[in-house]
Amino acid sequence: MAALLTWKGLSKSYGEQLLFEDLQIAVAEGERLGLIGPNGSGKSTLLRIIGGVTSPDSGDALMQKGLKMAFLSQEDCFDEGLTIREVLEEVAAAGPEDPDAYGRIRRIMGEAGFPDLDAKVSTLSGGWRKRLSIVRELVRLPELLLLDEPTNHLDVEGILWLEERLRVADFAFITVSHDRRFLDRVCQRIVELGRYYPEGFFSAIGGYERFREHRNLFLQQQEEREARLENRMRRETEWLRRMPKARTTKAQYRIDAAGRLEDELAAVRFRNRQQTRVNIEFDSTNRKSKKLVEVFDLKGCVEGRDLFSHISLVLSPGMRLGLAGRNGAGKSTFMRMLAGELNPDSGEVRWAEGLSVVYFDQARENLDPNISLRQALCPDGDSVMYQGRNYHVASWASKFLFIPDQLHQPVAKLSGGEKARILLANLMRRPADVLLLDEPTNDLDIPSLEVLEDSLQEFPGAVVLVSHDRYLMDTVCQRVLGFDGEGNTGLFATMDQWLGDLKAKENPKEKKNGDKPAKKGKKKNSGKLSYKLQRELDSMEERILEAETELGDCNKRMLAPEVQADAEVLQALCTELEEAGRRVEALYARWEELEALREEAEGQGISG
Repeated sequence: MAALLTWKGLSKSYGEQLLFEDLQIAVAEGERLGLIGPNGSGKSTLLRIIGGVTSPDSGDALMQKGLKMAFLSQEDCFDEGLTIREVLEEVAAAGPEDPDAYGRIRRIMGEAGFPDLDAKVSTLSGGWRKRLSIVRELVRLPELLLLDEPTNHLDVEGILWLEERLRVADFAFITVSHDRRFLDRVCQRIVELGRYYPEGFFSAIGGYERFREHRNLFLQQQEEREARLENRMRRETEWLRRMPKARTTKAQYRIDAAGRLEDELAAVRFRNRQQTRVNIEFDSTNRKSKKLVEVFDLKGCVEGRDLFSHISLVLSPGMRLGLAGRNGAGKSTFMRMLAGELNPDSGEVRWAEGLSVVYFDQARENLDPNISLRQALCPDGDSVMYQGRNYHVASWASKFLFIPDQLHQPVAKLSGGEKARILLANLMRRPADVLLLDEPTNDLDIPSLEVLEDSLQEFPGAVVLVSHDRYLMDTVCQRVLGFDGEGNTGLFATMDQWLGDLKAKENPKEKKNGDKPAKKGKKKNSGKLSYKLQRELDSMEERILEAETELGDCNKRMLAPEVQADAEVLQALCTELEEAGRRVEALYARWEELEALREEAEGQGISG
C-alpha cells in the first residue's frame, strides 16, 4: 500500500518538557492505527502536528498530493443555535457535490442514529454531542481521519456504533484512545509513544491484545538485557582495575569497548527507569461482616419516569458489581442511593453499623479549581496519613506521578487525567468497607487503568463500579447489573451478555415471529426445507423459550441474599449464568440461520 504521509525527524518540546525526539511515523492507505502512551507522552500533540493544527520543533513531512484529512478534537465546538441537520449540511456543502458523494453523506447522517435531526445542538447531552462531532468529520469524506479520544463521553452503545463505522471504513485513520476493547476491535496496528523505547515508540501489527503481548515481551527482554550488560560491565570493571600500566594496542581496544559498553548500559538503564506508574492501592477497614449493604425492592424515578424498580441485592466483602446502561438510565441515581445521598422512591437500603463508604463522583465537583495541587493532595499541613504511615506531601504526590514543581500549580490548570489522580489519591487515604466508583477511568491512561484494575481486584471490601470501559468491567466485575433505560434491570455475567440482551429487546421482530400465525406458513412451505431442518425450525421457538426461562431463573437465584453472601456459590452461579446466556445466543443465531435457508429456498422457487 502506498503511504499517505510520512514524518521523519519529528521533535516537540514544551518548555523544558521533551515530548518526543527524532520520531519517525508513516501512515499507509487504508491503515487503521491506534496511538497510545502514558499521559504526557505527546499523543494528542503528535495527532495535532499530523493534522496541521500544531507545528513541530523539527521534522520533515512527505504527504500525498491533495490528501484530504479530517481532525476530531477532544473538545467539541458548535454554533449552539444550529440544528443537527444544519450542522451536517453546512459541512457537506463544503465537500464534493457529485451525486455519489452526496448519497454517501446522507447515508452517514442516517446511520448516526439521531432521533431528531431538527433538534438544536444546545439540547444535546455530552454523548450525543460527541456523536455529532464524529459524524461532522465523517461527512467530510476524508482519506485520513484523525481521532483524539473519540470514545470520551460516548455510552457503550455509542462506542459500538463507532466501532462498526470504523471497521467498514474506506479511509485510513489514526485514533488516540485509552479504551482497550475499542482499540482491539478497530485497529490493525498499535503504536505506543514512550521514552522507554530506543526509538521513542513501539509498533506492533494487530489489535491491542496482540500489541500487549509483543510490548510486554520487548520490555522484559530490555530488562534482561540490562542485567546482562551489568554482568559484563562488572567483569570489565574488574579487568580495568587489574590491568597493567603498560598499554598494548589490544588492551586499548578493550578499554574503548568497555567505554562503549558503559554508554550502552546507561542508555538501557535510563529507558527502563522511564516506566513510571501511578501507585493506586485502596485502604480497607478489613471488616468481617458478611452483609455490608442490603438493598430491598429498590425503586428510582425521575420526573415521573421509572429508572429502575424491584432491585434487591446484598453487597458482601470481595463482591465486585458493575453497573451498565445508557446515559440517563439510572446508574448514578442507584449509586447515590447506595451512598446514602439520595432517598429511594420506594424500597430500602440498609448499611452495616459503622460502615465506611467511599464514593467517587464522576462530576468531580468536589475539586476546588482555585486551590493548589499541594492543598488538594494535603489540605491539613505538610503530610498525609496512609495505612498508618506519614508521607510528606512531595513523597505522596510522587506516588501519583506529580513532580515537585507542580505542587504550587492551581488545580484549574491540571489535565483531566491529573485531576482524576488527585481524587483517587484522596480516596485512598480513607479506609473503606465499600467503594462506589462512578466513571473513575475518565482521562486515565492505560498504565494507570491496569494498576487500578489490580487494586480493585485485590480490595477485600465490596466494589460497585460504573464505567463505559468494557475491558475494565469484564476484568474487575464478577457480574453486571444492566439498566435498559425503560425501568428494567437484569444481572449478567459479562458486558457482552448485557449488550446481547439489550440488542434482543431493541430488535424483537425475530422473537415476535412466534406470536404471529407464521407457524402455519412454515408448515405450508415445509417441502422447501429438508424434513429434518423444518422440524428443527418448528421447534426453535419452544427451545428458545426454555433457554430464556432457565436464564431468568438463574438471574433470580443470584438475587437471593444467602447466595450473595456466599462467594463460592455466587461464583458457581456466575458461571452457570454465563453458560445459559451463551445457549440463548447460540439458539437465536441458529434460528436466524434456518430462516435464511428457508428464505433462500423460497427465492429459488423450490416446492415440495
